Amino acid sequence: MATTTKVLSESVPSEDNYQIEQLQPVSDRGYGIGKQGIHNLTFGGAEFKNKRPKFASKLEERKHILQHMAGTFRVFGRKGYGEGQAGHISVRDPVDPHTFWINPLGLHFSQICASDMVHIDSEGKILSDGNQAAINAAGFKIHAELHKARPDVHAACHTHSTYGKAWSAFGKELDMINQDACIFYKQHAIYNDFGGVVFESEEGKRLAAALGFKKAIILQNHGLLTVGETVDEAGYLFTLLEKTCEVQLQVEMASRAGLERKLISDDAAYYTYFNTSDPEGLYSSFQVDYNLEVKLTDGEFLR
Repeated sequence: MATTTKVLSESVPSEDNYQIEQLQPVSDRGYGIGKQGIHNLTFGGAEFKNKRPKFASKLEERKHILQHMAGTFRVFGRKGYGEGQAGHISVRDPVDPHTFWINPLGLHFSQICASDMVHIDSEGKILSDGNQAAINAAGFKIHAELHKARPDVHAACHTHSTYGKAWSAFGKELDMINQDACIFYKQHAIYNDFGGVVFESEEGKRLAAALGFKKAIILQNHGLLTVGETVDEAGYLFTLLEKTCEVQLQVEMASRAGLERKLISDDAAYYTYFNTSDPEGLYSSFQVDYNLEVKLTDGEFLR
């Protein structure tokens, strides 16, 4: 059985220079623990096409980000994550990192296009190079504070999805009950201080503090929120977290019927997390849904 030791990382990007605890695996099963990356998942020597791209300019990167942001909304719409006017995705602008893009209020996820995105600064001013449309007030309070607190985060996703809302009622972390859940091993937090709809900056600050340096947070009595280096990473994490909540709820029902759940050990959970949760791998995982959306819509959302 593998064993783990705990070390304290001092190199986490942060304006506040926080430190986080990371597990470093020591395996006696012959498992190699090397570097994180998509190379851990690919095999056969052929070129893998879904790698995270590199850009010749920041404007080219911005175009890519807005298109993939719109594609993420389309995926969310197809999966049924919409709830009236609730739900928002934000992406930090690569040209001016102190600003970000967010969706307009009142447009169904399945209708959103790249040109619909609103460009806004940290004080809530709508900038002239984006869509001139109202945005969700609670969304701004949440995303503005997240981007301030986490310079390493370039995208954040939040919706009122069905199974996320259902599991959030328990105010509990998810169990490591399958391989996919291990992507959230020690990487999801609980915000258990629900005080109503987020209309105050202080509530956004408390939420950002609760997230810490993790990739996801379950907002008690509210729903799910995920973050990432790219909107693709945050989007994939959201779809996976929603499905993981659905599976957890099903396991809870089976347990009440008398079946005994089997949890994955810390060592196996960390080994799986390490090899499947890096930003490049999560970016590539989302391309499966993104490319399907391009095909289903004939790329209509790219405009």
